[in-house]
Amino acid sequence: MKRYQILFIAGLMATFVSCNKEFLDRYPQTSITPEVFFNTEEDLALYINGMLSMSDHGMYVNDQSTDNVATTGAVEVKNIMTGSPSSQNITSGWGWGRLRTINYFLENYQRADVTAETANHYAGLARYYRAIFYHNMVKRFSDVPWYSGTLNPGDEELYKAQDPRALVMDSVLADLDFALATVREDVPTGTPGKWAVAVMDARIALYEGTYRKYHPELELQGTADAFLQRAVGAAERIMAEGGFSIHDTGDPTSDYAALFGSQDLAGNSEMILVNSYDQTKNRSGNQNTGIFGNYEQSPSRDLVQTYLMADGSRLTDQTGYATFGFVKEFENRDPRLAQTLAYPGWQRAQDNAPYVQFLARNFSGYHQLKGYVNSTDQLTLNSSDVPVHRYAEVLLILAEAKAELGTLTQGDLDNTVNLLRKRVGLPDLNLVQANANPDPFQAQKFPNLTGTNQGVILEIRRERRVELAFENTRYDDLMRWHAGKLLEEIPDGMYFPGVGDYDMTGDDIPDIRLIPEGQTIPSERERNSLGVPLVYYTIGTFGSSATVFLQNGVNGGTMVTDNRERTFLEPKYYYRPVPNTQVVLNPNLRQLFGWE
Repeated sequence: MKRYQILFIAGLMATFVSCNKEFLDRYPQTSITPEVFFNTEEDLALYINGMLSMSDHGMYVNDQSTDNVATTGAVEVKNIMTGSPSSQNITSGWGWGRLRTINYFLENYQRADVTAETANHYAGLARYYRAIFYHNMVKRFSDVPWYSGTLNPGDEELYKAQDPRALVMDSVLADLDFALATVREDVPTGTPGKWAVAVMDARIALYEGTYRKYHPELELQGTADAFLQRAVGAAERIMAEGGFSIHDTGDPTSDYAALFGSQDLAGNSEMILVNSYDQTKNRSGNQNTGIFGNYEQSPSRDLVQTYLMADGSRLTDQTGYATFGFVKEFENRDPRLAQTLAYPGWQRAQDNAPYVQFLARNFSGYHQLKGYVNSTDQLTLNSSDVPVHRYAEVLLILAEAKAELGTLTQGDLDNTVNLLRKRVGLPDLNLVQANANPDPFQAQKFPNLTGTNQGVILEIRRERRVELAFENTRYDDLMRWHAGKLLEEIPDGMYFPGVGDYDMTGDDIPDIRLIPEGQTIPSERERNSLGVPLVYYTIGTFGSSATVFLQNGVNGGTMVTDNRERTFLEPKYYYRPVPNTQVVLNPNLRQLFGWE
């Protein structure tokens, strides 16, 4: 079946549910009964594909809760750190409608007149979705009630207390075990199959293993290694049997970027699951919405400084790195930096000259390229695929899990992290050298990370941040590593030493002029040697009338994006409260970790 046929079915299912006013939640009041609906494989496929939920173009703007970006958006964790959070005003996330949809299927799928293999395939997908649902609930609340069946008003289980995190996660693993044993490998493009299940198994196991290891408040540290070993096993199985490989044509300047703006990723060797778009098949989405320019999020300077030099050395080991300007920051760097952020000399499709960074209040000055399609053609813009699961993440999971277990070898690095580095022409990561010389810039970010593998774990964490930037993984990483304190640091932007003219395109010709706050920008702007008028900005401290806020105002510094003090309370802010309205309805629910 072609991918567009299956997407049509998924859309049909969504319409069917909508038109029947969420009939799954209303049975038996509705006329749609299990006996009528669950009869054929087509019925099972229609129902399961109605639950299809994958990363879309919004993935590229979902890093706003992290240290990767500055944001002007009303992001939950930022509001928590700067406000007075409680169960009265944090009310999202405690929703169970999707779970009931899943459990309803699991109670009725065996009515269909299909083979056991067919029935188990669809049941496996349902349990895969349930595992993801509960993993997300555990990430947010830790202890949550486990429901294995549908409930109706008046059922006593509706009023049960939360089940312990350990019990819930054991049930999640049982669901994944079933899915791994039953979900088919050969499935329609754009839908999850055996290897997508395996990726989630590895991802969830790594998350839970590292979370238990670094979060003593759970008192589950003794069970962490079992999850890490499961992550290793899942990743090794994908590597040995999945037939995937890193997309590498030998062009380090473009191979990485090709994964995030392609019109067709279905045949890419790195793709395990793809969300496909094609405007000509009534499946479109403008990938550029909110990605480029000054719209809510802008990349942080801390992210820029994380990328290595092209020779594998560390930018932060260089004298004076803290005062490098925009052009200097991009010289001789890991090629992924210039495939992730707009670089000096980059040119937009609609321009006739290199792009000059547009500076604005509350933004960092850096602009995101990853996920941005550099085209003016609407068909191209609306038909770019999104990588949901890619093989690179599997390699990073294996490397990290083995490093945390203390079993990582140089051979493991060569088969994982170093394949990613080879794609962009970076030297290999050496296990002995990394542990002998841990990066102090990275080490100060993770003070709870110690031991003989400290150096290599820091480098693997760097690799995850760089390779997976803007793919909606960073927040989960910070949470599981017990690194919430990093969110207290307000992301800053480009460095300017003060008033003066600055080259932003890398040709040694000035493009912008910074003048003191209060000085009038002339109507007749001075031109550079190319005859192009300079772009003028006034500079001052945060909150002034200046058009650009610098740390020290006219005396220079990094661009300031905010000035509200942020406090991340540990362990409280690693979790969210049960909404107060739910506690009122069910007094057996309890608040954890200091929430009220």
